[in-house]
Amino acid sequence: MGYFAKIESGLVTAVVVANSASDCGSGTWIETTIDGSTRNKYAGIGDVYDSVRDVFYYPQPYPSYTLDGNYDWQSPVSIPSDADTKIYNWDEDNRQWTYVREA
Repeated sequence: MGYFAKIESGLVTAVVVANSASDCGSGTWIETTIDGSTRNKYAGIGDVYDSVRDVFYYPQPYPSYTLDGNYDWQSPVSIPSDADTKIYNWDEDNRQWTYVREA
């Protein structure tokens, strides 16, 4: 048994357990692993599937974010160094982190 993600227009629309992709029904089904040991991460509904790189990754959270070599989205400005004790939100309009409250 394995886990298979249904891909439609480059997005994961379903994840099922089956013996093989051919058991999943019509459409494009790509195998995913719980531990993310293949294809970067376990596929979740709404995730992106990049068929050129053969990886799954989270959808882009904001237009200004860029995808790094590890398939993680990076903001154009680093989060403040005290983010372990304070909570910040990304302000896309002003392209900056804004303080919310103490953690």
